[in-house]
Amino acid sequence: MKLIDNLKQRRTYYNLNKTLPVSKSEVKTVIEEITELIPDAFNMKSARVLVVMDKKQNELWDRIFDTFEGKVPREKIDGFKAAAGTILYFYDEEVVRALQEKFPTYADNFPVWANQANGMLQINIWTGLKELGIGANLQHYNPVIDRLVQEMFEIPKSWKLIAQMPFGGIVTEPDPKEKENIADRVRFV
Repeated sequence: MKLIDNLKQRRTYYNLNKTLPVSKSEVKTVIEEITELIPDAFNMKSARVLVVMDKKQNELWDRIFDTFEGKVPREKIDGFKAAAGTILYFYDEEVVRALQEKFPTYADNFPVWANQANGMLQINIWTGLKELGIGANLQHYNPVIDRLVQEMFEIPKSWKLIAQMPFGGIVTEPDPKEKENIADRVRFV
């Protein structure tokens, strides 16, 4: 499949289940390979990924619900909990700080570049999962859940949580996307 075709197939899937159409080892391989291939500024390799599955998947979303003290509807959290797993995306602030010290002229840009690389990682893993027949969605419950995640998974304090991606078997397809007037966002001169 071509890149554009793959991106067209990648959608936001909220109705997920725990039944994956491929083995966990295939999911692991795709995530590892994509993580290794994603470029970033100064080859800093700041991105970090934690894949949570099985009992820890359920516990994660139950504890996220508790952290929000009911301010996020239980049905919404249970939708994410119903997925086979959740990918937690981070970047390592120690890596960023080391490059800021080494290249002070660019110091302000390294956190921006780390976020950009992480965004590339997210969209590519999301698309790679879809190629495997797996649906996913992207959530941003950080920074509210930062301490919970750090303690629950013994994450180094230098890992900055960026996003959460529940993934799993696709229960229903999302509605078709409406075509936008792309000229509102893209211009050629």
